[in-house]
Amino acid sequence: MKNNFTFNISLSVLNHLGRNLYRNIITILGEAISNSWDADAKNVWININKNNNSMEIIDDGTGMTYEDFQNKFLKIGYSKRKNGDYKTESGRPFIGRKGIGKLALLSCAQRIHVASKTKETDYVGGVIDNSSLDEAINDDLNSQEYVLENLTSDDLTSLNKLEKGTYIFFESVNEVITNTVDYIKKSVALYFRFSLLDENFNIYVNGEKIDEEMLKSLAEDTQFIWIINNIEDPFINQLSSDIEKKILKSDINIKGYIASVNKPSKLKIRGTQEKLTIDLFVNGRLREKDILRHTPTSRIVENYVYGQIHFDDLDSGDTQDIFTSSREGIISDNHNYKLLLNEVERLFKIIIDDWDDLRREKGDDGDPDNMKITPKKRKAQELFNTTIKEMKETHKQNSDYKNIKKNQLVDEWVKSLSTESEYNIPSYVECFIAENLLRKYIIHNKMELSDEATKEASKWKKREKENKGRANISYDIRESMEDIYYLDMKYLSNFIDKASDKNKDPALSRSSDIYKPVRDAVGHTSIITPTAKQQLSIELENIKARVMDLIAKVK
Repeated sequence: MKNNFTFNISLSVLNHLGRNLYRNIITILGEAISNSWDADAKNVWININKNNNSMEIIDDGTGMTYEDFQNKFLKIGYSKRKNGDYKTESGRPFIGRKGIGKLALLSCAQRIHVASKTKETDYVGGVIDNSSLDEAINDDLNSQEYVLENLTSDDLTSLNKLEKGTYIFFESVNEVITNTVDYIKKSVALYFRFSLLDENFNIYVNGEKIDEEMLKSLAEDTQFIWIINNIEDPFINQLSSDIEKKILKSDINIKGYIASVNKPSKLKIRGTQEKLTIDLFVNGRLREKDILRHTPTSRIVENYVYGQIHFDDLDSGDTQDIFTSSREGIISDNHNYKLLLNEVERLFKIIIDDWDDLRREKGDDGDPDNMKITPKKRKAQELFNTTIKEMKETHKQNSDYKNIKKNQLVDEWVKSLSTESEYNIPSYVECFIAENLLRKYIIHNKMELSDEATKEASKWKKREKENKGRANISYDIRESMEDIYYLDMKYLSNFIDKASDKNKDPALSRSSDIYKPVRDAVGHTSIITPTAKQQLSIELENIKARVMDLIAKVK
């Protein structure tokens, strides 16, 4: 006996394949815009009406015939590429692959109206009601037992204005589009870069054309940018000429940019929990957000960067489909994908190093894990930068603040002092610590000062009193008026650790003779010579070692 068995597909497959797989409005819009792209549309109009909780998407693409609507649009799993076609009639690379992306359209509203027409044929379409679809799924109906509702005259109003195209109306939209229209506009500008492939492809949201102007605030907050293989991008073109631009070369066929903002908070998307990341695009469409998460560095620079990597080789015609069903990621074992991640890791290591230099040149804190300068010098520079910024904030109240020429001159002075601060500030701190530890040591051991030391302290007390009188100061300046706080390293060292033979014996007094004149210059905020820096560094190391030896013997 011969049996003619056939598949009987339950409508529950819609849920398993992804009717509820799509998580956000941007992914859903991505499917609709991709369909418009594949239909050779020149324009896509997205209209969001939050008052009546609806959204419509209209394009002027080739449209669909009755056969197209039934056998292509409504056929879950239909692929435009099955006959070896990888480009549209106008030469655009097809975005669609699996034929299940249309399920995204079912996930964001209670009722979805679809109408379409070609140049040669009248409109076709229907209404998908998710409530009745849920009932059909509960009743375990097969796909051929569910019939779409008929379109209404209202559905055809917008479509009739076009010679050809497709109209999708989302009625009773769920919480997936609770985002502000402003957020959606900026996201479309950021994540749908089809215009990089075809400048005649336009997207409008509530009547406003989406272009790089939507990202103006991001451009203003951008501090540095690394351009990969000289990508031509309108967003990059609107960056200020003052922004440091660097070119990175790659041997693989990628283009894009990685940029950094001046503050991590500038990466947060207002009104959402999201933040900008370094994202992967294929043929103009966002394919994966935050590709840096695959190669984390745990360096602070990660909190400042965003960007776009375009790698069209991941979808080059007849290659295996490597995109996940949710269209929000890539199958990880693909050879080209691994190649890409390795290259991104290599390029980002260069950026990490550059970023630290560029930030410090700008007077901002850099990467504390970068060992090109010592932690002491880095902290000194950070303190210097913070102080300068506070002074500049005060200066902004000055009416002469906008004098560009004068500000440039001051900036040059500040830059030269910044380099010197890396040495002077730590040196001053080391002198402060060493000398005060010696004073603590003397007081703890109840050591009496010599007559010579007492006379020296009296001399400085008298000078201080005279200076206070000239300044008309009546309050105490020093926390303690004890003699020991008027003595410098020369007297402290002679009192505690005096060399019997200053030419041979290792002692504090031996180092203090060379240390004193350079220490005084640092204490008086002078900029000292390279030779003096070298000598002070040597003697400070000796002094610190001897001081710690003494402290270790304290009982």
